[in-house]
Amino acid sequence: MPSPFPGMDPFLESQKWKSFHTRFITNLGEALTTVVRPRYVVDVEENVYVAREDGDLLKVIAPDVAVMQKEGWLEFADGVAESSAEPTVLTLPKIDPVEEHFLVIRSLDDDVAITIIELLSPTNKLSRDGRTEYLNKRNTVLHSEANLVEIDLLRGGKRLPTVERLPKGDYYAFVTRVELRPKVEVYSWPLERRLPRIPIPLAEGDPDVSLDLQAVFDTTYDRAGYDYALNYKKPVEPPLTESQSAWVAELLAN
Repeated sequence: MPSPFPGMDPFLESQKWKSFHTRFITNLGEALTTVVRPRYVVDVEENVYVAREDGDLLKVIAPDVAVMQKEGWLEFADGVAESSAEPTVLTLPKIDPVEEHFLVIRSLDDDVAITIIELLSPTNKLSRDGRTEYLNKRNTVLHSEANLVEIDLLRGGKRLPTVERLPKGDYYAFVTRVELRPKVEVYSWPLERRLPRIPIPLAEGDPDVSLDLQAVFDTTYDRAGYDYALNYKKPVEPPLTESQSAWVAELLAN
């Protein structure tokens, strides 16, 4: 069954965000592949975080880390192996790996990253360390020759920084083109509206392609079975405004 909402489903944010993030990025990549091939390829890549039990980011680790074996032990100058102190065995705080996928559109000819597409996560917006890490990564991209598209389908947490005040909205998409920096195109829309179509910039000389966010959302919602997996009797988190709560109640009642 389709979502009862015309656009973004606010119940996903607190109940099924992790699975939604992964599924949405995958479906978004498939949708883009159909319109950018054969000149470009769309790759799904990932950041891997290790988060503490309290939700803060502990460290960032790369997905491809190798532990190389090297012959021999550390020795003193006289050739005697260094002795080890006896350890006290304790217990680490619980840590959970958090994988956050993003898309990279690459030129097929030279494998150069042309456009990076991010779907923001609670780690990017709520965790102090996670936000710092994301903004550092963002700055790296903004100083590169790649376009950047950031999609924010979360009502909670801090918004991405801009010099001027953001337009009103519950959800946002930011399109930053290499040739127009530091300017950014900001798309905003309220909970009550459908997700928009947004432009995806490609290499210089090639026209934008149009990405229908609502179509990607509908595919994701349908394939995941969120119509029965979500508990619509739970309160929405973060809380809605009074008028939005009334609108949601009426929508679900119908």
